[in-house]
Amino acid sequence: MRGLLRTDSSCSLLGVAVLAFMMVQGIAQDPSQEFDVIIKGGTVYDGSGAEGRVADVAIRGDRIVGVGDFKNARGKNEIDARGLAVAPGFINMLSWSNESLIADGRSQSEIRQGVTTEIMGEGESMGPLNEPLKKRMVEQQKDIKYEIKWNTLAEYLRYLEARGVSCNVASFLGATTVRAYVIGLEDKQPTPEQLDEMRDLVRKEMEAGALGIGTSLIYPPAFYSKTEELIELCKVAAKYDGKYISHMRSEGNQLLEGFDELLRISREANIPAEIYHIKAAGQKNWGKMDTLLARIETAQKKGLPIRADMYTYIAGGTGLDASLPPWTGDGGYPALYQRLRDPEIRKRIAAEVRIDSDEWENLYLAAGSPERIILSDFKSEKLKPLAGKSLAEVAKMRGKDPIETIMDLISEDESRIGTMYFLMSEENVKKEIARPWISFGSDEASQAPEGVFLKSNPHPRAYGNFARVLGKYVREEKALTLTEAIRRLSGLPATNLGLDHRGFLQEGMFADVVVFDADKIADHATFENPRQYATGVKDVFVNGVEVLRDGDHTGAKPGRALWGPGKVR
Repeated sequence: MRGLLRTDSSCSLLGVAVLAFMMVQGIAQDPSQEFDVIIKGGTVYDGSGAEGRVADVAIRGDRIVGVGDFKNARGKNEIDARGLAVAPGFINMLSWSNESLIADGRSQSEIRQGVTTEIMGEGESMGPLNEPLKKRMVEQQKDIKYEIKWNTLAEYLRYLEARGVSCNVASFLGATTVRAYVIGLEDKQPTPEQLDEMRDLVRKEMEAGALGIGTSLIYPPAFYSKTEELIELCKVAAKYDGKYISHMRSEGNQLLEGFDELLRISREANIPAEIYHIKAAGQKNWGKMDTLLARIETAQKKGLPIRADMYTYIAGGTGLDASLPPWTGDGGYPALYQRLRDPEIRKRIAAEVRIDSDEWENLYLAAGSPERIILSDFKSEKLKPLAGKSLAEVAKMRGKDPIETIMDLISEDESRIGTMYFLMSEENVKKEIARPWISFGSDEASQAPEGVFLKSNPHPRAYGNFARVLGKYVREEKALTLTEAIRRLSGLPATNLGLDHRGFLQEGMFADVVVFDADKIADHATFENPRQYATGVKDVFVNGVEVLRDGDHTGAKPGRALWGPGKVR
């Protein structure tokens, strides 16, 4: 199991267990021993799925040096965890904190939920970059402004670490970014020479520590990629023990076909695959969830390493441009804005949006009505007052048809406009939560209710996704046990990703630790009032450093860049 300490194959498991017990007992009974931190008397859940047990956790430097009885030892910092749960730090499998951590490295909204590691790279990544990509990134910046002081993905992660972040960071390599680097934003296929260049970019980033290949296939220019192109990129990633993780080509009308494509990529590239934010989008597709789950589990039984992650809400969050057919994005956003200002092209776009097609993912129709589409994030100061209103409300205010309003708003704001679409059923959310192979991701940026973050309305999952698992779905709904929830927030994703010595509370592991009250942990963020911190998390340690103390952020930024198993060291 990746993430766990490796032992010599000649040692029996019993011998290793006895040796570890003797070491812990010897340390604990020597009163001269002093540790940097001792977390005392909590119920320890080690992330493996084992039942919790009352024990102490001793930390020296950035490592856990023992889990057991340390009542005779001393700690420079001693935490009274009696009556509380002690768990490995949680891993956010889908984070969009790549810009927010530049603005504020404290990662407030997620540290306060126990999240100690942010995994980025859904389709787009912060490298590799050439001059055209850098120029577009600057042009598309909204409220958060920053200089681009890196060229590769690995350089970006080191930049965050050097700048100071409270959480650990790692990333998949975005297939969209690789495509844009080599081909541009147009709807065309790579030449053999371009495909070789794309493979070379993947090789370099995998050797530098990328986790694998990430895709988001409903959005242009990713939509223009053929399956064969993705297989070729994944074959390179697979040589470095990388993974393939995908926002599939369809989560709605072609959901099962989208899964078939992911399965084909996994088989032909010989690479483990994971589904981003597993869902059945649109009421007409809700009944497909049972079939999808059954197909995944059939593949697993055949030995295929297929997993998924999810967020715990019935609304997704993406751009308002996800309501438009993908051809409108051919050539990038400037080309889109020009099309939206052409009366004849607008007629064609509006006609296609009204058709429930299997050719592309139409989130306007999938939501069911414009009342179920909430606008949240604008670039223009003039339009920011519309944040929090439904598309139906804005269309009525403007005296226009909702589809015309979509095109007007995108053209006026010259951005994709952050939008929340109510697409899923609570019944399916609970079915997903019950599956032991599904981990969790926020699909949002970690942030704080202050400063630049007050300029837009986030999805409540930014402040509540992980606390919601432990409060609503464990304690209230009893959709899964506390032990199982902790495994799926820590050990499972760490193992799936191949993170080095992360995800478990065991001797020798890095000391990413969360102490929380299982009886009180709760999310408070709502769609109407999303900027509300979760409560119930008492202490959080990242690499042995206390980042949250008695529920308050210490200001510490000990987070590190984490690397995939293929990194050349």
